[in-house]
Amino acid sequence: MKIKSQKDFFSGLMFMGVGIAFAWGATEYSIGSGARMGPGYFPLVLGILLAFIGTVIAFKATVIETVDGDKIGKWAWKPLFFILGANVVFGILLAGLPGLGIPAMGLIVAIYALTFIASLAGTEFNAKGVFVLATVLAVGSYVAFVWALKLQFPVWPSFIVG
Repeated sequence: MKIKSQKDFFSGLMFMGVGIAFAWGATEYSIGSGARMGPGYFPLVLGILLAFIGTVIAFKATVIETVDGDKIGKWAWKPLFFILGANVVFGILLAGLPGLGIPAMGLIVAIYALTFIASLAGTEFNAKGVFVLATVLAVGSYVAFVWALKLQFPVWPSFIVG
């Protein structure tokens, strides 16, 4: 077996790994049946479907010839750092870290921080555009999660709302 597209082959392996992990994790919950689904039914089906799609992609990567073999390039360390860092900062700002004395800053501050930090991953930075995007995301998140779904988590920093 010769790999004819490295990108597709390893993407397929990644999909298979994530799909198998989800399907395996779903077995910890009650599966139920098609007529009466349990909490593990959807993750199980989704994991199986993802693993199947990964299998098809990996198989095609060994059968269909590509021009240059679709070699895998270098790791993009800057985007990886900023995207992962933005998510970590979002989690810390949303809920805080009481053990380190960091208070919860709330949803709005966390979304603005997430958007600005993640925007540093690209090659261009437009502060005005990022501010507009962060505002749209903050308003949309507030409407969806706080107003419509009535989820209970801090929206504003604790020192503002008391």
